[in-house]
Amino acid sequence: MAEITAALVKELRERSGAGMMDCKKALAETAGNIEEAIDWLRKKGLAAAAKKSGRVAAEGLIGIASAANSAAMVEVNAETDFVARNETFQQFVQDVAHVALKAGEDVEAIKATKMADGKTVEETLTQLIATIGENMSIRRASVLKVSSGVVASYVHSALKSGLGRIGVLVAVEAPSESEAVTLLGRQVGMHVAATRPISLDTDSVDQEAIERERAVLVEQAKASGKPDAIIEKMVDGRIRKFYEEVVLLEQVWVHDGESKVKDVVKKAGATLKGFTRFQLGEGIEKEESDFAEEVAKAAGQ
Repeated sequence: MAEITAALVKELRERSGAGMMDCKKALAETAGNIEEAIDWLRKKGLAAAAKKSGRVAAEGLIGIASAANSAAMVEVNAETDFVARNETFQQFVQDVAHVALKAGEDVEAIKATKMADGKTVEETLTQLIATIGENMSIRRASVLKVSSGVVASYVHSALKSGLGRIGVLVAVEAPSESEAVTLLGRQVGMHVAATRPISLDTDSVDQEAIERERAVLVEQAKASGKPDAIIEKMVDGRIRKFYEEVVLLEQVWVHDGESKVKDVVKKAGATLKGFTRFQLGEGIEKEESDFAEEVAKAAGQ
């Protein structure tokens, strides 16, 4: 039997676009013959799936799975929102979220994990691409844990339980996982979904971002012609306002429009240890197309 070298696998991946494990299996099945391995992949529908890998996938679903004192959230992308209504795709996203609970946040580790049927997540994804006919990818994952309390979750406009376009995890540390703590976590999740904070507290805000903001504010304040001492106070006030806009604990609680989030949490006898907010497709550049031009091309004009 021919030796299946890393270089051989690499060549087959580059030519077929199929996953590494699929390429290894194809070469093993064909005694290391590249051409036969390509045919083997094509027959399995795996090479066909690879042809779609260059297409932009910015739709799909956010999926959340929970366990005792922990929760995981993943984003799985597809090309169209039509796929999000596909039950097979929905089940895959739920399965990937449960895998992330054990495998952690590293996407490559998630893809290499075996599922209940013995196939890896990557192999299952490749088959799903071939079956549904769209490019898909596991984009990112987040896992939060607490020693005591709850990691609450919230999905905005959920398609079904734990699946939607915006998802939030909130780690709430408390003496126990009570109904009140769970409710608080969910309310914070709703707050985060609406306000989009960039950090938990003032200490975790990127200091470079603060210095840039301060520099801009100083220049703006100088235009007023006021003394430096007054300018410094003006800038400090605006920085506090900046924190109130982007720091979760400093924000005004959306549920009453008056309290600070930190005061609500303190009153409940809990501590927020972290949060994650995923919005489907954020940061992915989508191709803009001219619908009239597409129709004309389809009509052969």
